[in-house]
Amino acid sequence: MYNEPIHFREGSRPCPGLTGLRNIGNTCFLNSIVQCLSNTDLLREFVVSGEYLNHIRSESRGDVIRAFSDLLSDIWIGEKACADPTNFKLQIQRFAPRFTGYSQQDAQEFLRYLLEGLHQDVNKVTVKHRRILPELSDELPDGQKALESWRQYLTLENSHVVELFVGQLKSTLTFTNCGHRSTTFEPFWDLSLPLVQTTTHELKLSDCFDQFMQDEILDGDNMAKCTRCNAQRRCTKRYSIHKYPRVLVVHLKRFSPNNKFHKLMTSVNFPIEGLDLSPYSDNTHGDQVMEYDLYAVSNHSGTTLSGHYTANCRHPITQEWHCFNDSNVTSIQANRVVTSMAYVLFYEQRSTRCQTNRDCYLPTEDKS
Repeated sequence: MYNEPIHFREGSRPCPGLTGLRNIGNTCFLNSIVQCLSNTDLLREFVVSGEYLNHIRSESRGDVIRAFSDLLSDIWIGEKACADPTNFKLQIQRFAPRFTGYSQQDAQEFLRYLLEGLHQDVNKVTVKHRRILPELSDELPDGQKALESWRQYLTLENSHVVELFVGQLKSTLTFTNCGHRSTTFEPFWDLSLPLVQTTTHELKLSDCFDQFMQDEILDGDNMAKCTRCNAQRRCTKRYSIHKYPRVLVVHLKRFSPNNKFHKLMTSVNFPIEGLDLSPYSDNTHGDQVMEYDLYAVSNHSGTTLSGHYTANCRHPITQEWHCFNDSNVTSIQANRVVTSMAYVLFYEQRSTRCQTNRDCYLPTEDKS
């Protein structure tokens, strides 16, 4: 059960950050994601401190990140117990018109657009410097190919937002006939994990990772081209993690893409502390932090037709958990965070300020 709610008086809060968000018309999906990002320590520092102003692109007014900064400032510095996201929503829908109006939206989809909008406002790469990148040879050792793939990505997408949220997956194709092995390295902003059906209707998060990482057979129309045979061939595909992001976003695929009326209510048991992703490493990336701690969850209750989003977040200063339900903020115990309503999970590396990952992946200066 939730503890007794925290009762606010106008202009008075027990602690910065415990500010509700007004629902301005089916905007609980927006409020839930904003509260999760508000408790993302390194992102909040970047925008509330005003540091982001030094990163806004010359050809961009930075409308999305300015509005996001204003809203987070209301949450952390403002004096009201409930902030108004109206201007923030206006800027988001200008960037992504699909969010125009007041119909219910998907929180994970909104998160992707919001992070993209924040990134584009502070992307160090200008449009005039974009170019077609060469395909990397299969003859390159995996470590070298991974590093070159990342450097290529940074020649197009390079920002503080990327530095926090983007990791790198290794995709390995093994061709059945000739045994040729081909690898590619792909950036990811989040990991969408399937909910495997079980007889008990209870899963561990590791079960979902196992399913995502297991071998997939590509045959028939899905066959891939083998560079050795120069022909479409049957193969197996397997994912592993090469670069671990400082902030890991895990999306639990509760909604069917083929049936908008179907939602999986499967309970997933996910760790609050010590999520160990070393079993999913490709073992070629050097010394990176592979353990994560949970700090926020975007929850969805109800059905696809009549649902509601809330957020459970760990306060970065007090380390106490709270439920953010639009304008209401409620204190909760940590043992009430894991529920069957969990939809998007936010994890941070055990050492989010460690330079290990960043030093390995610093962009080379573009001389062209």
